[in-house]
Amino acid sequence: MPEIKHVAVIMDGNGRWAQRRGLPRVIGHRQGIESVRAIVKTSQNLEIQFLTLYTFSTENWQRPEKEIKTLMDMLEEMLGKEAAKLHEKGVKINAIGRLQDLYPNAKKVLDDAIALTRNNDGLVLTFCLSYSGRSEIVDAAKRIIREDRKKRVDLDALDEKFFARYLYDSELPEPDLLIRTGAEHRERISNYLLWQIAYTEIYFTKTLWPDFRTKEYMKAIESFKKRERLFGRV
Repeated sequence: MPEIKHVAVIMDGNGRWAQRRGLPRVIGHRQGIESVRAIVKTSQNLEIQFLTLYTFSTENWQRPEKEIKTLMDMLEEMLGKEAAKLHEKGVKINAIGRLQDLYPNAKKVLDDAIALTRNNDGLVLTFCLSYSGRSEIVDAAKRIIREDRKKRVDLDALDEKFFARYLYDSELPEPDLLIRTGAEHRERISNYLLWQIAYTEIYFTKTLWPDFRTKEYMKAIESFKKRERLFGRV
């Protein structure tokens, strides 16, 4: 049975969930927060060490300004309310992406939550914010170039392990399982963790994120456990 240490999730379907019910999109996003709570709790119960959530992509900045503001306000509100509770449960809050682009208030609350939980040794909960896989790779290349301008980088040492040290979080292990919810006609990875998922098992479900709770999560886990991970070997 393969070990599962790190689960990454593309939380898709909040808007569709609300639209199908004739509700504003914001209601779908708020309902999605309940799914986050459920999946965090279940991950802890399963002793999963890392949970990474695709929360806000760089492409999401192209949405209507009103929706972007709502999402930033909700991020601020959620972290403000949940950080202390997560801290009590030993969760370590983490974030990757072009975080400097976040709204100032949301960025401050995020920084405070990260600082509060920095020394916790439980579940590492990573929010991917203003994130894209391609941007992460480009930004890593820029970091290497900047270092080379200060002191020459040994090209013979520039291998995959060397490059990975310049990603947003070099200590974040590669995901064992990637789950995409709301995957009806959307069985794609949407620019998510492109470097890290080379050998990640992928699970697609049509269940929209606001409906994705413990029962659906366990279906994904059970599917993973039945798979044989060869990593290119026979």
